[in-house]
Amino acid sequence: MERKEIIDVAGGDARVTWFDGRHAGLVLALGHGAGGGIEARDLRAIARALPAHGVTVALVEQPWRVAGKKLAPAPKTLDTGWRGVWPALAKPGLPVVAGGRSAGARVACRTAAELGAVGVLALSFPLHPPGRPEKSRADELLGTGVPTLVVQGGNDPFGKPAEFPDGPYELVEVPFADHGFAVPKKAGTDEAETLRTITDAVTRWTAALRE
Repeated sequence: MERKEIIDVAGGDARVTWFDGRHAGLVLALGHGAGGGIEARDLRAIARALPAHGVTVALVEQPWRVAGKKLAPAPKTLDTGWRGVWPALAKPGLPVVAGGRSAGARVACRTAAELGAVGVLALSFPLHPPGRPEKSRADELLGTGVPTLVVQGGNDPFGKPAEFPDGPYELVEVPFADHGFAVPKKAGTDEAETLRTITDAVTRWTAALRE
């Protein structure tokens, strides 16, 4: 069962949708990307799967999204919104993993150490703008300072797995998937299998964090 919480932060109201874990020992907080909300297939799949494994999932909507705006604000503003939500995420008294997809993953990477996150989950990390590999954002990923898992589509135009530099993080490839984890029919892999690759990786990684 999901429950929603409105939180007043700088820039407006943020919204957290909670999926409480069974005998939870960890909170996994996930922000959305710049082009969509918490309805993203990977975020929803994780929210459905992880509570059965002792992880409470919190899907965080930034104020611009709650207000119905179509364009995300500057990264600095996104970081401020995330910081404002953090006390609510930590309120259950459990260790918190910071995470998100795309722009949300960047926010988590940039703020994890200062907020006391025990790990970072980066879904579809936008290593660079499409076609602009020289505009690398690798420093954000390499500088989290905490255990980090990247789950990346094998055909993501924002950065294919082979483009990622070596570093202190784990990377799981989702075969044939694009930035939204969609897979072409010709690949012979259905959506359920693709999402299972994601949720299995996150389940395993969060279990290791709790050991």
